[in-house]
Amino acid sequence: MRCYHQAFLLCMVSTFFSLLYVFNQLASTLEDGGDDWDLNEQGIPDRRSHDAGHLLRKKPGPTGPRDRDEGLDRKRSGSEVKEHGDGRSHLAVVACGPRLEETLAMLKSAVLLSKKPLHFYIFAEDDLHDQFRNALDSWPRTVQTKFNYTIYPITFPNENAKEWKKLFKPCASQRLFLPLILKEVDSLLYVDTDIIFLQPVEDIWALLSQFNSSHLAAMAPEHEEPRIGWYNRFARHPYYGKTGINSGVMLMNMTRLREKSFKNDMTTVALKWEEMLMPLYQKYKLNITWGDQDLLNIIFHHNPESLYVFPCQWNYRPDHCIYGSNCQQADQEGVFILHGNRGVYHDDKQPAFRAVYEAIRKYTFGENMETSLLQPLEASLQTTTNTYCGRASHLFTKRLKQSIASVQQDVTQRR
Repeated sequence: MRCYHQAFLLCMVSTFFSLLYVFNQLASTLEDGGDDWDLNEQGIPDRRSHDAGHLLRKKPGPTGPRDRDEGLDRKRSGSEVKEHGDGRSHLAVVACGPRLEETLAMLKSAVLLSKKPLHFYIFAEDDLHDQFRNALDSWPRTVQTKFNYTIYPITFPNENAKEWKKLFKPCASQRLFLPLILKEVDSLLYVDTDIIFLQPVEDIWALLSQFNSSHLAAMAPEHEEPRIGWYNRFARHPYYGKTGINSGVMLMNMTRLREKSFKNDMTTVALKWEEMLMPLYQKYKLNITWGDQDLLNIIFHHNPESLYVFPCQWNYRPDHCIYGSNCQQADQEGVFILHGNRGVYHDDKQPAFRAVYEAIRKYTFGENMETSLLQPLEASLQTTTNTYCGRASHLFTKRLKQSIASVQQDVTQRR
């Protein structure tokens, strides 16, 4: 009996100190009555932006699933049954340092292939604001009618702002705070700057409708082949699933994300998103390699029911072809979104990836996309077959061909 009492007391003491640690972190985060988020920095957009008249909408997109049984819909909270709002796809990107041209190429690919209107949320360092505005405002008026944009300053909580900004890559962890900054945005697609869309943005946006009632975010696996996986071989922290997840393309129902209380390994008390980030970082900051992506892996390791995992073709990286093709869905249907991580758009290590980036960057608006974009790209890719990714490059153009044909057919019908 004495052993049982000792075990019970030990558990109580352990729980007490866990709670003490978490509440200490929360107290420091919330100190000064919320001054950690300065109103002048809290995502207040540049009022000279393209869409200053209606910057944030209460219903920007689908919140996720809607059961066919309307009775079930009525049982959900109001935030889960919002309509599709303005019909736009809402796309966010964070750009710091020498990422201007790369980001513009990503936005260009989104505009070229999408049929439905877009809203861009561009988080950038102050010295990039005018450059983004000048570039986007120089696009032809016929192109500008397809999108609105808002430019935001880089914003972190005042406490440990320098640490957050330097985590992994400059400003990369900004994505963790988007739900707290864009408080009236319901759903959002976040992408890294080194993304090229090979089919319309609205196609990945439509995956929100495949969420069940528990899902609040969607990402692709970090690896398809465990033998070359990073997380399952080297991670010193919990991670999602067998090989982890990659956060370079992240679809979010931010209303649900803000509302959910998350299970965690810091306390038995479930924590809100804003309550969890700082304690989680403090606990694991010496054990994480890939910054905010590692934190997301930890979060969804403990809350796997909240993540919708989409196939690798939605986030196709050099890892999927560098040692031979290992993305089965891309082999069957082509690549939907190209992710040129590891700087492959700007060196000669993966010339097939660079060829796609350069084709989009050099294309001139208004020219025939088949003859001025697709055909030159196919010619460039023919020169890359000495690499494994080059041998799989027909997968890069498979879906792009369809997207271009669909857009040009739509243009013809409107004439």
